[in-house]
Amino acid sequence: MQSYVTIYQGGQGEIVEKKSRFIAQVFPVETEEEAAGIIEETKKKYWDARHNCYAFVLGAGGEVSRCSDDGEPSGTAGRPILEVIAGRGLRNVLVIVTRYFGGTLLGTGGLVRAYSAATQAGIDASQVITKEVGYRLTVDTDYAGVGKLQYVAAQQDVGILDTVYGEQVQMILLAPAAQCDKLICEITEATAGQTKIQKGEEQIYFAKIDKEILLFD
Repeated sequence: MQSYVTIYQGGQGEIVEKKSRFIAQVFPVETEEEAAGIIEETKKKYWDARHNCYAFVLGAGGEVSRCSDDGEPSGTAGRPILEVIAGRGLRNVLVIVTRYFGGTLLGTGGLVRAYSAATQAGIDASQVITKEVGYRLTVDTDYAGVGKLQYVAAQQDVGILDTVYGEQVQMILLAPAAQCDKLICEITEATAGQTKIQKGEEQIYFAKIDKEILLFD
């Protein structure tokens, strides 16, 4: 798995359907234990609500998924939440939708639509990112090669983590795994082979937000 879509900062969305309030909260999570803890805290926070339904998907490939209707008719809450998460291609995310009953029954179709809409609203209020797998490329060059390296990095939308100036220039690039070989070839060609390139062995998960590079453990 080279990349996956996830939540960087969770958000909250709310809809009202026939006086019932549906409050969707979105959380980034890494484990089932972490998800269970957040679900328990949410149930304590909204102790007076009729239902706290949820779904989560874990793993870069969506290997683990769970959902709960929490007392709603079977298949009308947890499954719709999960289907929205899957439809958005999200991984390592938990969505909890809290319902305050408004006195009017919505029917199975109405419940599915309401829980789906609330989930969409919560995700729309969250910060969604694409986590990619990459490698550090340490490139040593002379001063004449700096501009060429910067040009190649910009053309390939590759982040520059650091530049160290001394007798020579050392530039550290963060290249997506799928681009590494192509990038090394382009740097070599652009600098007529006048560079030394070392690819790091450690895989790095990273994301970009408004050109800023975020590194993850």
